[in-house]
Amino acid sequence: MRKRNLVALMAPIFLWACGSEQTAAPSRELEYPKSISPELAERFSALALACVHQEFPNKISRTTDNAEAIGRPKEIFPIFYGCFDWHSSVHGHWLLVRLLHVGPQDAPWREAAIEKLNQSFTAEKLAGEVANFARPARGSWERPYGLAWYLQLMTELREWDDPRAKEWLTILQPLETDIVVSLKDWLPNLVYPIRLGTHNQSAFAFGLMLDWASVSGDAELEALITERSRTFHMEDVNCPLDYEPSGEDFLSPCLMEADLMRRILPAEEFSIWLTDFLPQIPVNGSGDWLAPGIVKDASDGKLVHLDGVNSSRAWNLYNIARALPEGDRRKTALVAAADIHASAGVAAVSDEHYSGSHWLASFATYLMTDRGWSE
Repeated sequence: MRKRNLVALMAPIFLWACGSEQTAAPSRELEYPKSISPELAERFSALALACVHQEFPNKISRTTDNAEAIGRPKEIFPIFYGCFDWHSSVHGHWLLVRLLHVGPQDAPWREAAIEKLNQSFTAEKLAGEVANFARPARGSWERPYGLAWYLQLMTELREWDDPRAKEWLTILQPLETDIVVSLKDWLPNLVYPIRLGTHNQSAFAFGLMLDWASVSGDAELEALITERSRTFHMEDVNCPLDYEPSGEDFLSPCLMEADLMRRILPAEEFSIWLTDFLPQIPVNGSGDWLAPGIVKDASDGKLVHLDGVNSSRAWNLYNIARALPEGDRRKTALVAAADIHASAGVAAVSDEHYSGSHWLASFATYLMTDRGWSE
């Protein structure tokens, strides 16, 4: 992505304001995810229930100073040892909280979900997680992806008006405090954005962190992320969406950046920014301008990432559309492409291969419960 000059700034705005040679989008009522069906909630919750306390197979990503610090997952991570790795365990637990919060209130799986969460969320086990996070050798462990998902879990607990949520929130807050302190130390030193399509991407993490800061009332973190986002991205133009996805992406660098910027820019300003950033969005209402990712081997833990990119692209596209002003002719094409990606992403959620079943349900739940949008 190159930085905009005066010509790049003014020409697309002029063309957008005056119209283009493309046909105007057909008029239709745009629909967005609003609530999750009982069938999907049951399917997604079953995958999380199966993995949050499944210790193996496991990928431990952790720097240690000595051999004694190496142990089995359940010893190192007393709460988040399941679902193959720490961050997937975090968003597996979030999935259960999210569905308890906004899913069907009479579902048969609710009792099992509450039992699992009560088993996980204890003060004794949280102390072990805090001790792991306090290690001198921690370095950049789980930053930013896993830390952002932990804050998403805490956001969910804060927004759910339920006595159990308040109890779990109190138990988990010491780790939240340490994570936020670490992020406030890190952000001023992050000179460049991280434009990957995998865990280290900064735009995705910034979005979850902003949502947490807004709900928790942490104005300092909100200001830090907003300043970094503006510094990194306000001058970005012509994002190479045609180069996406890479072969292991589960996040779109271009669309996730736009989903971040719609959080911090007023609708009119965001519309102008988006014109320069993604000029290829059509105004004719078509959905085939962006093809879903293809997975040929769902048993491959990296290749199956593309099933996740379809879900995350879908929520990006829906959010970008809703953030645009009423009457913006790009809305219909954005929603049409989102519908195609959502269908592909949700259909891919399966218990056939653990490589995908341990995390894809979390992305599909985020999408289908409309977690990323707030009025």
